[in-house]
Amino acid sequence: MPYKTVLLDLDGTLVDSAPGIVQSIAHTLREMGMPVPPIGDLLRWVGPPLPESFHLLGGIAQDNVARALSIYQQQYLDIGAYDSKLFDGVGALLRDLKAKNTTLALATSKPHTPAILMLEHFTLAHHFDVIATAWDDETRGEKPLIVGDALEELTKKGHNTTDIVMVGDRIHDIEGAKEHGLPSIIVGWGYGTGEEWGHADYVAHTPRQLRTLLGLPAPRDFS
Repeated sequence: MPYKTVLLDLDGTLVDSAPGIVQSIAHTLREMGMPVPPIGDLLRWVGPPLPESFHLLGGIAQDNVARALSIYQQQYLDIGAYDSKLFDGVGALLRDLKAKNTTLALATSKPHTPAILMLEHFTLAHHFDVIATAWDDETRGEKPLIVGDALEELTKKGHNTTDIVMVGDRIHDIEGAKEHGLPSIIVGWGYGTGEEWGHADYVAHTPRQLRTLLGLPAPRDFS
């Protein structure tokens, strides 16, 4: 079904950024003298705000979280951000949505600087009418706040905020949408689980299914 405005998550939805994020988290834990969990466990860290993950999943005391974030940010900006790739169909999806005059907003818990770095690295920034991110100090990263920031900025710019959907890959995206009364589409190629998918209004297992849900025809290729 067509929507006039689409909110999109970044990590796990548009970009496969897990390798760089996981490598940077592992580096941080080693630097902090903490045990490094298996890769499969570290994938759970991709999506939620990092302060929450360092504390709740990594067992780092609250008064040491700031140091962990500093180590992580340096490693990620220097190396990790470039160890990523676009998921199939992302370029065509954004291009075709804009061709239909769809308003696009990014709503990511990634901090502003690495989010912009990644968008510019993949030449995606120009597609977005609004870019809402966490702050660079990793505060204000909860998804309901990010979605609220995106909606506020869309309203200020005179864009439609009634016929709108949130597209993401984790339960946090679904919860952020529900907090503001928005429907959600979860993509099956990201970092979420089948249990998380069950909370979304719609699930797109392939790029073609996502295009159909957003009212776009399937292209001949996904370049």
